[in-house]
Amino acid sequence: MLWIEAAAALLGVLSVTLMARQQPLAWPVGLAMVLLYIAVFQNARLYSEMLLQMVYAVLQLYGWWCWRRGTPARTALAVTTLAWPRAARDLLAGLLVTVALGWLMSRHTNAQQPWLDAALTGFSLVGQYWMAHKRLQCWPLWLVVDCVYVGMFLAVGLQLTALLYLVFIALALYGWRQWHMAARTTQRAPVPA
Repeated sequence: MLWIEAAAALLGVLSVTLMARQQPLAWPVGLAMVLLYIAVFQNARLYSEMLLQMVYAVLQLYGWWCWRRGTPARTALAVTTLAWPRAARDLLAGLLVTVALGWLMSRHTNAQQPWLDAALTGFSLVGQYWMAHKRLQCWPLWLVVDCVYVGMFLAVGLQLTALLYLVFIALALYGWRQWHMAARTTQRAPVPA
């Protein structure tokens, strides 16, 4: 399982680096990563993470489609800032996923860290959705989520994946800076609620 985790981690670094640079190739590379991580998380009994990777597989295709399609006018999708009411609504959705998934995993599986795993899954879905739509707020959300992931992965013995998430923290800072500069150059107004 270690070689699968190592391959997934390398693909993860490549995917997030490409994402920070707004390269559409990030999405198929990310798809390969999440498919490998399904096996890693099943073996580690992190079932919410395993389910998250399955959803990520679909979201990788969705993100790739969004970035390749662009806007309805067929221009490249620009980095934008999400208006607060919409951001709050999306974060509430992440909380609802947390409660539902945490309850299911704690009652019906032998999952390690069922509630923490569910919370990270719920808010990762929000981050991934925001990333697909190039919302600047995805990066600070990833910073918080990735910091917590490091601790969880260390606690369950996935040291290589914990190291990957340390790299993701640095890449999230880089991505936030890159996207912030891109958003300033387009001078777009916040997306309405």
